[in-house]
Amino acid sequence: DKVQLIELRRAYNCEIMLTKVKIPLPDLMSSVLALDDSALDVDQVENLIKFCPTKEEMELLKGYKGDKENLGKCEQFFLELMKVPRVESKLRVFAFKIQFNSQVSELRQNLNIVNSASEEIRTSTKLKRIMQTILSLGNALNHGTARGSAVGFRLDSLLKLTDTRARNTKMTLMHYLCKVLAEKMPELLDFSKDLASLEAATKIQLKFLAEEMQAISKGLEKVVQELTASGNDGPISEHFRKTLKGFLSHAEGEVRSLASRYSTVGRNADALAMYFGEDPAKCPFEQVVSTLLNFVKMFNKAHDENLKQIEFE
Repeated sequence: DKVQLIELRRAYNCEIMLTKVKIPLPDLMSSVLALDDSALDVDQVENLIKFCPTKEEMELLKGYKGDKENLGKCEQFFLELMKVPRVESKLRVFAFKIQFNSQVSELRQNLNIVNSASEEIRTSTKLKRIMQTILSLGNALNHGTARGSAVGFRLDSLLKLTDTRARNTKMTLMHYLCKVLAEKMPELLDFSKDLASLEAATKIQLKFLAEEMQAISKGLEKVVQELTASGNDGPISEHFRKTLKGFLSHAEGEVRSLASRYSTVGRNADALAMYFGEDPAKCPFEQVVSTLLNFVKMFNKAHDENLKQIEFE
């Protein structure tokens, strides 16, 4: 019978995890120390992290004086891990390295979408002319009142155009806007083509991009810390340190350029609210793009309804 030192449920879960790793125990640690991502994927490494022995478990195993062969599979696995100094830290660095390229490229892709949307909106002359038309229509409607000489309007007023109806009719101000444009400035009707990245941008939350950026920078700090600490490990970590140094020189450059891109995009996202005369703190990027996307959808719907109405008449 095997000698069991580790709590039964944990040992059982550990053994199940090991059946999924499919690498013989002695080779497992050499794969980790080689940071060999062809041998282990990120899920497997995350699982190994969950089953790093605690201080108490290490004490139990250090106190065992019997034959190692008689120990359970989990106990033997823990002993393998204990041969590597700061094994948990090394596994975390390994997990970070495996995910690094995809994490960076996904963040960069999202930053590019935010940036493109901000640029497209601010440089679209068609959108600008539509805004000017809305302002003129609003002032004409409110002629003779205190609101009849407005120099601008709140961004969320765009969504109220469908609420304002002419008397005794289904026609909203949005239908009227589309009618005026169709008659006098038909070249503006396809303005949404200028805003190619708008829909994709509405699916992004800047808060999550900030968290991603922070996670990547934090992960890199941990790599630097482990590289410094492992300087005292002796021969066991030689290969590990060499591979990690190579990764670090590539990663540091990537993160520097990503961080600079991140701050540029943040400034552009704030500038978008200001472009509409809004305060970025009260009307953040997410609100601007979702308001504009809703406006585009309502506009296109009203224009289609106008066309159907003309056919019908």
